[in-house]
Amino acid sequence: MTSTLQPAPTSEAVKRPGRWLALSVLVLAVLLVAVDATVLGLATPYISEDLRPSGTQLLWIGDVYSFVIAGLLVSMGSLGDRIGRKRILLCGATAFGAISVLNAYATTPELMILARALLGVAGATLMPATLALIRNLFHDPRERSLAVGIWGATASAGTAVGPIVGGFLLEHFWWGSVFLINLPVMAVLVLVGIRLLPESRNPRPGPWDLASVVLSLVGMIGLVYAVKEAATHGFSWATLAVGLLGAAALSGFVRRQLTLPAPLLDMRLFRSRGFSGAVLADLLTIFGLSGLVFFLSQYLQLVQGRRPFEAGLAELPAAVGAVAAGLVAGRAARRFSVRTVVSGGLAAVGLALAALTMLGEGTGYPVLGAALLVVGVGAGLSFTVTADVILAGVPKDQAGAASAVSETAYELGAALGIAVLGSIVTGAYRDFTAPAGTPAEAHESLGGAVEAAHALPAGTADALLSSAREAFVHGLSLAVGAGAAVLLAAAAAAWFMLRGQRLESRP
Repeated sequence: MTSTLQPAPTSEAVKRPGRWLALSVLVLAVLLVAVDATVLGLATPYISEDLRPSGTQLLWIGDVYSFVIAGLLVSMGSLGDRIGRKRILLCGATAFGAISVLNAYATTPELMILARALLGVAGATLMPATLALIRNLFHDPRERSLAVGIWGATASAGTAVGPIVGGFLLEHFWWGSVFLINLPVMAVLVLVGIRLLPESRNPRPGPWDLASVVLSLVGMIGLVYAVKEAATHGFSWATLAVGLLGAAALSGFVRRQLTLPAPLLDMRLFRSRGFSGAVLADLLTIFGLSGLVFFLSQYLQLVQGRRPFEAGLAELPAAVGAVAAGLVAGRAARRFSVRTVVSGGLAAVGLALAALTMLGEGTGYPVLGAALLVVGVGAGLSFTVTADVILAGVPKDQAGAASAVSETAYELGAALGIAVLGSIVTGAYRDFTAPAGTPAEAHESLGGAVEAAHALPAGTADALLSSAREAFVHGLSLAVGAGAAVLLAAAAAAWFMLRGQRLESRP
């Protein structure tokens, strides 16, 4: 007699109730980090005027957050796998909100640097935990692709919301207000997350190896610091020593992971060509885009004379494109192929950047807006699919550490891109011909030239600004051109490394 009993569904096949509501909590965390990453650039001139930091202190205010978050992402992702991703997410979000208050009310440059460093510690807990929880909430591959797309779209929306909201606040309130906008988001995240988010962790975690944590932190901070210092001030023995220390620490980290029975990061993940290709694509994409992202706001405000709020609105097409592309990326990757969507997206970004090498002081907004839209669509396709590849390619119990690798590639790509492409802009800018009587600080940055022009006679000021803006736009064109070359190379690399890679279609 044939049994009519059906096999019980496995836990992998069960669709968890309330998973979409839980996702709404996770995207709040993404929004928190994305907005904070964009508002500091707008607030920097006001912070500089109020706190009067030295040039070195101003650099640390801008950089220390990325240093700390890059050094701690893998460690925090692994910690979440061990103690619980919900727990570390909610603790990190609470800390992020509290430290945002410290940022807002900092009264000295030293306190501001400390506050930004502490914010990096809190921020390092958020992004890996959100992706890891998505991996555990959504077992159906198609649903997971859509969830990852919504996650990425929210991050893109945050980068647009940040400049718009930040610009509005800076025009009406003091600079600390841009940090206080984190508080309502954090409050909703924690209060709703306590009820809706499920807890998940590695059932056999092993100990959290502190030696690996230290090696990871020293290695990433040393490497990123050395690259930024070399690009900004040139090579020195001190910079070389820090870079070698960072490289040695990272080498020690890798060797230690290969010998530990329960490593902080399973290095065998990189044996997968798809996993390695996705991580490399993320790193190169952010590297190539950094020149545009970092200097676009300055171009819009200091070259074209837009107000902060207007400049934020001008950058909106990139976010709109990324949001739209992120929502359909998973479906497109299943219909065509992973490598077609990722390589095509990266190639589109590269071609859009190549078009922006023709930027001039009087370039009309339709040209710039169209290019930014293409950049957003291409980046949204690529980032969403690579995140899905990374999540799908690892066991659930390692989702936090794997997600942290993706985020570390993002931070490292941003640090290297700003350092290398930023040095191209700076190098081209510093050599501009200035009229007699121009102070030295005008050659340090375009903002310095604008500030110096206020104290000069009208004719001299006009000549200074004209020459400085021309040099800045030339440097920006060179950096964007270099970024275009990197993106096209990344598209070619992804085409080969993601060959045969497919997204799952059924649980």
